[in-house]
Amino acid sequence: MRYAFLDEDAKKEIRRATLKAVAIPGYIVSFASREMPIARGWGTGGLQLTLSLIKEDDTLKVIDQGCDGSVNAVNMRNFITSVTDNKTTLDTLEATLIQTRHRIPEEELQEGQILVFQVPMPDVLETVEPDTAKAKVMHANADYSKLWVLLYEDTSQFGDSRISNRYPVMVENRYAMDPSPIPKYDTIKLGDSKALQLFGAGREKKIYAIPPYSDVKPLKFEDREFKVETFEDKYCQRCGNSGVFLDQVYDNNGEINYYCSDTSYCDKTLEKKGK
Repeated sequence: MRYAFLDEDAKKEIRRATLKAVAIPGYIVSFASREMPIARGWGTGGLQLTLSLIKEDDTLKVIDQGCDGSVNAVNMRNFITSVTDNKTTLDTLEATLIQTRHRIPEEELQEGQILVFQVPMPDVLETVEPDTAKAKVMHANADYSKLWVLLYEDTSQFGDSRISNRYPVMVENRYAMDPSPIPKYDTIKLGDSKALQLFGAGREKKIYAIPPYSDVKPLKFEDREFKVETFEDKYCQRCGNSGVFLDQVYDNNGEINYYCSDTSYCDKTLEKKGK
């Protein structure tokens, strides 16, 4: 009986692509994306990475938009545990393998941890160059002028970039990369991370990576500050946390309430307070 759903040949092929991606930070590597028991576009790339890398002694955590209990996270976790015997956790620091959809955990990741991103669109040039053949040549030549023009047009018209997520980053001063639809708040966490960060796009059949302690910086003009989402004077109405990424939730009266996006971090705070 094979472990973790995928056959060994599939795992080897995905691992080879992953090794190449790690060896060339930010570079997009093609792989033979397999059919999975979920539709493409719902996280098959991240799922294949997780299933090819997970070992019997790994502790798994799955989050969706920071939440451990959302539909995507629960279904992914249930499927992975149905084809493995792995222990699962809600604690970020206890996990050795974390699969995420569009958020980076609030707590700093540590050496030995792997963060796997579910990616819908892997190529950062897609918004400015729809021709994939031309985009490959642009990557090869490190020609990102069209991205800079996009940022310049936004800055000249609106004072800042209108990109709210998937903000382009430069990896090791060589490849421009799409960090998946994480908010700007998380973009600055990509650089100098102690954990290995892997990105899988199943529908597009692409894998790319950011090795630990890599230099990752958002694309920005030298005279412009990179601004992230701020929640000044706001706090989580459940645990009281401030200085974290908060979700806006409207109640039945139309009033806005704020809650921690990272539910595990919120629960930890409540435990420390003895609630």
